[in-house]
Amino acid sequence: MSSPSKRREMDVMKLMMSDYSVETINDGLNEFNILFNGPKDSLYEGGVWKVHVELPDAYPYKSPSIGFINKIYHPNVDELSGSVCLDVINQSWSPMFDLLNVFEVFLPQLLLYPNALDPLNGDAASLMMKDRQQYEQKVKEYCDRYAKKENFSIQGAEDESDEEEISDGQSESSDDEIAGHADP
Repeated sequence: MSSPSKRREMDVMKLMMSDYSVETINDGLNEFNILFNGPKDSLYEGGVWKVHVELPDAYPYKSPSIGFINKIYHPNVDELSGSVCLDVINQSWSPMFDLLNVFEVFLPQLLLYPNALDPLNGDAASLMMKDRQQYEQKVKEYCDRYAKKENFSIQGAEDESDEEEISDGQSESSDDEIAGHADP
């Protein structure tokens, strides 16, 4: 590669040409959202997450910043911020890796093999170690509640963020939602 910007361009284009839905933010290649499906044969199978990616100026020499936008119950994902605790992204990143590695290998491995000994979500880690059945039930509940495919259309980003704010607030009144959608 002749420059980091060409590498960034190539990596983002590879993602866009793959099976992933990619939504660029501010028409640039430094920040975007990707729809990520839970891996097959995992507790997260059937769930869909919007993952926010920010590429630093020094990418690929510096790792991307990755975070789940909709909630996920996992020991290595902070429930409030969505940030991910993954050594290969946070500490052992190499320019040999690309963005496809993140979505085809690293994140699926994280969801298939959670590490309760290095948690960002202490409650999930504790429950996983104490009562595996209850932990698995809670993962499924979060998938059903926050990770439904029909909640996402990658082009409707502004509408989705409004809906997420309403669902995160757990508003029990449907009047708020109706009022929020009254303007075309």
